[in-house]
Amino acid sequence: MKIALMDSGIGLLAATAAVRRLRPDADLVLSLDPAGMPWGPRTPEDLTERALAVAEAAAAHRPDALIVGCNTATVHALTALRARLEPDLPVIGTVPAIKPAAAGGGPVAIWATPATTGSPYQQNLIREFAGGVPVAEVPCWGLAEAVEHADRAAIAEAVLAAAALTPEDVTTVVLGCTHYELVADHIRTAVQRPDRLPLVLHGSAGAVATQALRRIGARPEPEAPAEGTVTVLLNGQESVLPAPALTYAEGRLLQQTAPVR
Repeated sequence: MKIALMDSGIGLLAATAAVRRLRPDADLVLSLDPAGMPWGPRTPEDLTERALAVAEAAAAHRPDALIVGCNTATVHALTALRARLEPDLPVIGTVPAIKPAAAGGGPVAIWATPATTGSPYQQNLIREFAGGVPVAEVPCWGLAEAVEHADRAAIAEAVLAAAALTPEDVTTVVLGCTHYELVADHIRTAVQRPDRLPLVLHGSAGAVATQALRRIGARPEPEAPAEGTVTVLLNGQESVLPAPALTYAEGRLLQQTAPVR
């Protein structure tokens, strides 16, 4: 079994680690676009062109499924990716976990990139899945970029700024950018109120990994031998994980369970 994941940068690590935990025997192909990162500020047309190039680089390694490990790319490029690659290669997008978050009753805050916050896409998801639940959209200026470069000071500053915009009565936070899942503990600490119940965070990595296996008719086998390899593509060229990836537990997991080649 071979699963490919794509993103502009290391935001795909959360879903990659989720796949690795479910199927440690699966070979992984990680296709990144460091020359074009970040994708958020780009026009939809430019982003789609770059996403197609990254996806085709991954597809050349003949994976069984391709995960789009980026919310922004899913919004703007999923239709084009599926038109180009399916049905031969199933393409799984990443959608903010608004539905399960709203099921808890709220109030809910959705932390997302400024480009996604307030977008018709996110507004439609709120209307569809969070009717009657108080929802606050929180733009996280610079957080994805800070996470990408593992800049601790910038991460702390961006998290505190977003926490200041988050209503005090919020019980649940949706991590609406895959990069944010890598610093979930920082976010929890910044938003948690000492006099309230433990904050609930909802990411997408686990659901996306499960859906990828489902699409190819596979089942989770977390006890399988950790024999899966990891191939890293940077703008289509075989390379190694960017150094900042190894500062996160998700990146270190890949090295612990299989050699990165």
